[in-house]
Amino acid sequence: VEAMLGSRKHPQQSYRACLGVLRMAKTYGNARLEAACDRALRLNATNYRSISSILKNGLDRVAETSTQTSLPLTHSNVRGPEYYH
Repeated sequence: VEAMLGSRKHPQQSYRACLGVLRMAKTYGNARLEAACDRALRLNATNYRSISSILKNGLDRVAETSTQTSLPLTHSNVRGPEYYH
């Protein structure tokens, strides 16, 4: 809720969205809402629609997969920087 209030120039503009998010606790429960909000904060997607989507799709129950960056391939077909100069 604090992130939603801080995202607008005038915090009053996000009051209804905050109330809507808090109202989701009646449908989904406090634990699921807390998990969804935590996930939304990590994704920097702190708006009503994002939190609602996380809950509807059950993403609050799914563990996040960490994406590993793969190292560049090194084999004979890859040209090095010397090729371009």
